[in-house]
Amino acid sequence: MEVLVKIGQFLLSLSILVVLHELGHFAFAKLFKTRVEKFYMFFNPGFSLFKFKKGDTEYGIGWIPLGGYVKISGMIDESMDKEQMALPPKPYEFRSKPAWQRLLIMVGGVLVNFILAFVIYIAVLFAWGEQYLPAENAKYGVVCDSLSHSIGLEDGDIIVALDNQKLERFSQIVPKIILNRPASMQVIRDGVNTDIQIPSSFVPELLERSSKKFAVDPSIQLRRPFHPYKVAKVAKDSPAKLAGLKKNDEIKNIDGLDFEFFNEFQNYMKTKADKEVQVLVLRDQKEISLNITLTDEGLLGIRGGSDVNQFEYETIKYSFAEAVPAGINKGLNKLGEYVKQFSLIFDKEVKGYKSIGGFGTIGSIFPPVWDWHAFWNLTAFLSIILAIMNILPIPALDGGHVLFLFYEIITGRKPGDKFLEYAQMVGMVLLFGLLIFANANDVMKWISSWK
Repeated sequence: MEVLVKIGQFLLSLSILVVLHELGHFAFAKLFKTRVEKFYMFFNPGFSLFKFKKGDTEYGIGWIPLGGYVKISGMIDESMDKEQMALPPKPYEFRSKPAWQRLLIMVGGVLVNFILAFVIYIAVLFAWGEQYLPAENAKYGVVCDSLSHSIGLEDGDIIVALDNQKLERFSQIVPKIILNRPASMQVIRDGVNTDIQIPSSFVPELLERSSKKFAVDPSIQLRRPFHPYKVAKVAKDSPAKLAGLKKNDEIKNIDGLDFEFFNEFQNYMKTKADKEVQVLVLRDQKEISLNITLTDEGLLGIRGGSDVNQFEYETIKYSFAEAVPAGINKGLNKLGEYVKQFSLIFDKEVKGYKSIGGFGTIGSIFPPVWDWHAFWNLTAFLSIILAIMNILPIPALDGGHVLFLFYEIITGRKPGDKFLEYAQMVGMVLLFGLLIFANANDVMKWISSWK
């Protein structure tokens, strides 16, 4: 069920982004009286799930949910309509329009994606505000794995700064380490300020681990107290469900052992994988003992409640007038962060290309329960990603057309149709190669998750 919820959110988000992106091209084409032959959500090789024609345009829904397209008359695109291009240009065709109009038609989709991201962030801040954990309020510190231990970080350290730049939010720690490559980390350890040097190998090793998963490897996590641990959800057919554990039960101890922190509970459960444990729970003010045989991963099959009452979170509420600049600023920050992320692909030391993911990776970022707050935040971020990917100067993408149009505007010479034809084919080969590579990475991550 959780997988279906993730898929549903992903497809809805993709549909919104594709339709509005293509609407950007469509709107500018109509503005300049350029004929649009087709407007499709998703691709329709062979047949369409649904279609109708109004005026000169056929509107439809394809059966391959990998994107969408508008087919504009007199334009060399993925349709490779050579017959139309062999005929004399018509006044309503793309190729007959001035270069500046063709440029606006091509950047229309990207422009809409950027505007959409800002509008969504504004709306989200106005509707929900922001809630975050200040880095200094992570009072129990962090939980470290072997990689973060190797640089001198210890369980319980409270990370307050990177390169002596104070951290405002706990959630910024790992992204700032990856994107900014700081040389040092400032922590509070047992009440004492301590400097930790971050070796240049830390980020490449972190991303190497992450390349085998559908998310950044949790090398540095928030340390949470174990109590109170109330059950928020019991998975269907899970060991907990079969043993009679219920929602709102409070787990007191396991095998008579109490735990101060949640990671201690997790570590103990891993040692009892595929074995029976005795779980003492508090239900309706009564203690009940349940014998539960764990999964081979040491899991009960439950989800705990929120930690919002265990830490001092900051909450910011915005009026509409305040949400507008805050939303735009958030959009610009996300744009800058993604550009930095994208640049890691070409970093020889980091080898970020190993972490490139396909549809599985994108779908996995959505929560397992339907959450409109998370949905719209993720849709805004995906809109920025879609805009940046489309504006890359690769033939077959909007950016490739923009590149050739700039060449025409600067030199006064239009690239020949044959050149554009071959460029389009090369671009499509590159895109399909990237698509195969990204989704092959997802397959390898999926295989690794089963080992």
